[in-house]
Amino acid sequence: MKGHSHANVLENKIVLYETQINLKQVIADQNLHAMDESLMVCNLNELRLKYQKWIQLLPRVKPYYAVKCNDDPHVLKTLAKLGTNFDCASKKEISKVLNLGIKADRIIFAHPCKMISHVEYAKSKGVTTSTVDSECEIFKLHRFYPQSNLVIRIRCDGSDVVLSFGEKYGCDSEKLAYNLMTLARILKMNVIGISFHVGTGCNDLQAYKRAIAKAQRLFDVGFKLGFNMKMLDIGGGFPGNDDKKFKNICEIINTSLKRYFPQNNVNIIAEPGRYFVTSAYTLLCKIHSKKEARLPNGKLLLKQYYLNDGVYGSFNNVLTEHFKPVVQHFVNERHAEVPKFNSLLWGPTCDALDKIAENVHLPDLKCGEFLAFPNMGAYSLPLGCRFNGFNLPKTIYYDKATQ
Repeated sequence: MKGHSHANVLENKIVLYETQINLKQVIADQNLHAMDESLMVCNLNELRLKYQKWIQLLPRVKPYYAVKCNDDPHVLKTLAKLGTNFDCASKKEISKVLNLGIKADRIIFAHPCKMISHVEYAKSKGVTTSTVDSECEIFKLHRFYPQSNLVIRIRCDGSDVVLSFGEKYGCDSEKLAYNLMTLARILKMNVIGISFHVGTGCNDLQAYKRAIAKAQRLFDVGFKLGFNMKMLDIGGGFPGNDDKKFKNICEIINTSLKRYFPQNNVNIIAEPGRYFVTSAYTLLCKIHSKKEARLPNGKLLLKQYYLNDGVYGSFNNVLTEHFKPVVQHFVNERHAEVPKFNSLLWGPTCDALDKIAENVHLPDLKCGEFLAFPNMGAYSLPLGCRFNGFNLPKTIYYDKATQ
């Protein structure tokens, strides 16, 4: 691979490259044939490309990266240098961002239901902007952090989404939001804006328009109550590996902002997570065991491959987000001459739930061969554990930028 030496790369070391990352060369350079653990390959330049696209397609919207999606310090540092701010949901996430030298005014404490010790920590560090969606949260902040700037989260679910948050977070925009703003006024708390989340993997793109329209009406309410309404948070869930869909979403958001928030005196923000990191990570797994299932007449039914990573590791999103992994093999295919077989991919643990993917069509592979899984940067590593005694993968980083 042009641009770096063929010596083994230590964990956390960033390697320069000049062209597309050659995964076969990574396997050789890292001596993965001699290792039992899987390996994550992170292309930091993908983050820069995504940031440039965001600025181009959503020029009015400031991204606050959702740390929960992938809290890798290299990711956070890269995004911080680009100018991205941060959406934190806990004391630990706030601490992780601040410890990188990022200032508190670049953080929104976006969890609507916070623990008291986390509120006190935010206060001690000067993180003032906080999301709320209930009377309980307003009373809590009034007692423990009355200087907070409140952002009222409303519910506006898309009708066709992969993951909906409305059942858990977000208040009714017609009645409860008004009551919360009135309560804040009585308690002399400061409301500065409105937030919403239409859902992850939203295919009901008009939900963004509906939500922005609801937010505008509540801005009018806030102004009448005497608040300086200056922030609109349009949430997260933006796709990280579907440029066409993202562009369509941006067009609806831009049109809606132009209609309902035509002035530039409102700070428009969003909380993208997977948008930035999904395509930046590729997982390399090794096949360590293999079985074949056959019918009584001897006809092959399927091939089963056992990998060194699974749903309790990097593939936890298969369980939590119904993620469908894309599988890439390294068998040479000339003019599609290599036959494919119905295959099932298992993780390494003894749990029967540790199923990565089924009905996958792959060539006849051998133990010791490798499979690559692109688009593995979102809600993968942060959700993994060492169940059954298996390690999480190490990560190596590639960066086209000069150092």
